[in-house]
Amino acid sequence: MSSNFELILIRYGELALKGGNRAFFEKRLADNAEAAAAPIARIKVYRERGRMTAVLKEHPECSAAVARRLQEVPGITSVSLCLGLEPDPEAISSVVNAELFERLEFERGPLTFRISSRRADKRFPMTSVVFDRWLADRIPPELWPKLKVELRAPELEVGVEIRDTRAFVYLDRLEGIGGLPVGTLGRAVCLLSGGIDSPVAAYMAMRRGCRVSFVSFLSPPYIGEPTRQKILSLVRKVGRFQPRNFVHFVPFTEIQEAIRDLAPAPYRTVLYRRMMQRLASRIARRGKAHALITGESIGQVASQTLENIACIEAAAALPVIRPLICFDKQETVAIASRIGTLDISNLPEPDCCTVFMPSAPIIRGRIDDCLAAEAALDMGGLVRRALVGTEQVEVEAEV
Repeated sequence: MSSNFELILIRYGELALKGGNRAFFEKRLADNAEAAAAPIARIKVYRERGRMTAVLKEHPECSAAVARRLQEVPGITSVSLCLGLEPDPEAISSVVNAELFERLEFERGPLTFRISSRRADKRFPMTSVVFDRWLADRIPPELWPKLKVELRAPELEVGVEIRDTRAFVYLDRLEGIGGLPVGTLGRAVCLLSGGIDSPVAAYMAMRRGCRVSFVSFLSPPYIGEPTRQKILSLVRKVGRFQPRNFVHFVPFTEIQEAIRDLAPAPYRTVLYRRMMQRLASRIARRGKAHALITGESIGQVASQTLENIACIEAAAALPVIRPLICFDKQETVAIASRIGTLDISNLPEPDCCTVFMPSAPIIRGRIDDCLAAEAALDMGGLVRRALVGTEQVEVEAEV
């Protein structure tokens, strides 16, 4: 389509079902879209009846880059670079034909296409079906050798949306990630390990409207700077789906050494994770978050049997959301590949739970055994010192 578009049509689906709260969801989506585009170009998003229109206030040559960026904003189902004009049939036909000439200039064989118009303004003199045919009849004869009508899955869709005061013409529909706008369903804290699962879990929570911050645990000198840099890279990558990103690095060495020295070896990993839940709950409450997010999946590792999951969750002071709980690994890997975190997660840097890992971890842990083991620890002191040493870092997301 022509370069230097100043208009981007934004579509959303689920928000339209929000009834009396719809305006709140729409405003948050508009704010998030403007924030996402800001590093590329300043835009203003206008809301009207089931659609939004983004207007570039600067750098119209960046319209395609802005459209691609908006594809990654949760709540947006699709976007289209478009031209806005008067809702006049002849004017619309002229723009459609001009855009087809440009698109087909270098095409050799027939390109399958269809015309899809949507008439929101019922005062427009033709129905959508009639107007589709009317526009097709006015396509210049010299273009038809390069076109072939295909209504089901065309390579090219000529879209026309007719509103009260304007019409929009577009030739591309770029699919978004859908879901709900970040920030509409509250705050949550994701326990980010550096593996494949937890970044995917964070992404899925963002798609459901949660504003996600991150907590990660470091155990220098066993686990240190390389793992920290890996975590920061993951936050930069997955953080592009929301406006701002914070990660809390918690010192975990003293806790792991105490568990190694004073607790039964088979329970080490379960006890590590219970301490992580306690610390993450405290950090979450400081930030007015209402839930924790983990990448746990039933049976994936020894600590993720139903019994061990129950033992670990019992230490949390907030609800624990597990978006991947019934996923198999390949489903998670597919999403990680799509959102760009897979290669970072595959970097060979260990996480905390590999420190002093038992040779024979407990498979079916018991809460009474966990409590008995923790009774030998200075729980209050360990938690307090870890929280005092926690570092909060704001991370600028990758664009």
